[in-house]
Amino acid sequence: MNRLRAALPLLLLIVTGALLIASGALDAFRPERLATSQAELRATVAAHPVLASLAYVGVLALSIATGIPGSLFVILAGGLLFGVVVATALTGIGLTLGSLLLFLASRFAFSSGRAPPALAERLRAGFHAHPLSYTLFLRLVPVFPFGGVTVALAWLRCPLWLFLGATAFGGSLMAVFETSIGAGLGATLAAGHPADLGLLLAPRVLLPLLALGALALLPVLWRRRRGPAPPA
Repeated sequence: MNRLRAALPLLLLIVTGALLIASGALDAFRPERLATSQAELRATVAAHPVLASLAYVGVLALSIATGIPGSLFVILAGGLLFGVVVATALTGIGLTLGSLLLFLASRFAFSSGRAPPALAERLRAGFHAHPLSYTLFLRLVPVFPFGGVTVALAWLRCPLWLFLGATAFGGSLMAVFETSIGAGLGATLAAGHPADLGLLLAPRVLLPLLALGALALLPVLWRRRRGPAPPA
């Protein structure tokens, strides 16, 4: 019963995500749907900028907290409707808030009093030897799912301050690329061309993030190459 109570917040987020997918609410953010209504949406954003910003942050935070895959379309829509600068700021806030909800729910779910397996303890010990490097690496490399990394960091007992800092930094950095692509979708859709989300895999997007991820691991590699420190 205690384990079920601990997992309840995480289960509620999962159920909410399933209901969002089943309702089709996020389909409105798909590029092909935006192509037919972007003029009206931009007019609404211009007429009610504060309300539209709050709505965007709320929808993005909810999609991130529930771990559903539609958050990418929400971010691209934000770039299209708000522009790169405003959308990057709003996206950073939404990503951080949504990730914080998922992180806290996951950490509560993993707070069972049972002793973890030996393998889990070894993984956690390795993480806590270099928490900053590993956290930045997981957050900056785009091949790792954002929600999956959040749950993994909660399981690894990442400190809350480090999680928030890495999420705000890594999420905002990735948001610059994604909102830029979203802003460019406006011209692409207006010209009648299909939206090519393969741009997210373009070298100009992936290479800088992979380089930052490799840079974050340099302290770990350097220490391993030097070997263990001599005993005092």
